Amino acid sequence: MASLLPTTTTTLQLNRTICFSPLKLSIPIAISFSTNRFKSTSAKCNAVFGDIPKDLLETTFHLDQFSVFQSVLVKFQHVTEDLSDVQRWGFVILAGLTWAYLTARPGVLVGAIDAFLLAPIQLVLDSLSGRRNLKRTDFLIGDKLGEGSFGVVYSGVFVPKNVDAQELMQKNGRGKVKKLDAKSKDKVILKKVKVGIEGAEEFGDFEEWFNYRLSRAAPETCAKFLGSFVADKTNSQFTKGGKWLVWKFEGGRSLADYMTDQNFPSNLESTMFGRVLQGVDSSKRNALIVKQIMRQIISSLKKIHDTGIVHRDVKPANLVVTKRGQIKLIDFGVATDLRIGKNYVPNRNPLDRDYCPPELYVLPEETPSLPPEPIAAFLSPIMWQLKSPDLFDMYSAGIVFLQVAIPTLRSSVALKNFNLEIRTCGYDLNKWRASTRMRSDFQILDSDSGRGWDLATKLISKRCSQLRGRFSAAAALRHPYFLLGGDQAAAVLSKLSF
Repeated sequence: MASLLPTTTTTLQLNRTICFSPLKLSIPIAISFSTNRFKSTSAKCNAVFGDIPKDLLETTFHLDQFSVFQSVLVKFQHVTEDLSDVQRWGFVILAGLTWAYLTARPGVLVGAIDAFLLAPIQLVLDSLSGRRNLKRTDFLIGDKLGEGSFGVVYSGVFVPKNVDAQELMQKNGRGKVKKLDAKSKDKVILKKVKVGIEGAEEFGDFEEWFNYRLSRAAPETCAKFLGSFVADKTNSQFTKGGKWLVWKFEGGRSLADYMTDQNFPSNLESTMFGRVLQGVDSSKRNALIVKQIMRQIISSLKKIHDTGIVHRDVKPANLVVTKRGQIKLIDFGVATDLRIGKNYVPNRNPLDRDYCPPELYVLPEETPSLPPEPIAAFLSPIMWQLKSPDLFDMYSAGIVFLQVAIPTLRSSVALKNFNLEIRTCGYDLNKWRASTRMRSDFQILDSDSGRGWDLATKLISKRCSQLRGRFSAAAALRHPYFLLGGDQAAAVLSKLSF
């Protein structure tokens, strides 16, 4: 109404109260409107809203007209009718604290809803849609994209029904498959879990579990998971009994691939912003690109940490860049869900030391094995606040930050030398900068009053707590590096491109 009647003045008259008898709370809620100035514009109002009854404008709204609130109050009064006022207040406070605890990160209540409601619903829907019924013959395998300790990654194509697989294969003069030709919606990424390698089968099962979990809790943080299948025969590409995981193709290059280019980060400019930034010098453009990269990485980490999951292997090779400039986390084989203790074993460290924080483990070494899942889930908010396991990923994010901002740290040799030097300096980044023998360019981090460098020092540090020492993802996103300076332009451009 206000937008239609810019000159109209509304008079509020607080002329009645409603009394909550159980708590004896008096809340003034009655509102009446002076209608003297509405007459000249009533035609406009009626044209938009239809005929408005005259008495509606002078109606006093009563809380007891809303049956939901009335029902709650009646039930509460019935439950507490034998209690004194002090006991009733205690009941309300206890209920409030219980609700706060159950909804505190990593979310006991949300986790229970996910496990006992959303997961079964997803299973039923996936089964009906055929997502849980994938098979070997649904796919054609393309080029090998990479290989890890437990799996090999390939490009591939989903073969639609009533389509001859041969039509999707382009051959060279010798009759061998040269490449797969398919529409982008049919392209996929497949990971073959290695057979006969100790720990590989377990790794594949955990990665599948975490992908399904995140597809419900934080789908925007990772590549869209399509499901899995087990090969039913052995040939040149498949081993009978071997598991394959399948994702929608969202981009063929990781952040590590882009970083190998001498033009990085400018080679991501049009991808991140949808176009080349005009009227901005190259140094400022590079600083904006780096800021956008880190904003997306840290935002994704915050979302998965809010679900109780710690990735434990954050590095450029595990950050895929989509065609629309979005950066998504991949490779959850060593992730752990500390809400229920999924894939958590004390003193186990199957991680990349180049990106691993000084504490080495996601929880302190003295932390015992977690209790059974229901008990672990109930105690998880306490454990999370005391141990801050999410700070493990934030150190890795800090290393990525240094690499994307400092060209000399992008090679594996330089990164290993950095780790040796930072360990000598007690993980104090300022001491490292003052003593390092590396010839490094800090221009991107020093721009905008050095806010980038200050954030880097808050990530590359020892883990104490979220109040002092290393920053959490939420604290990092509140840092002036993201909130001030030329970042507004990057945010606007990012929204436009997305």
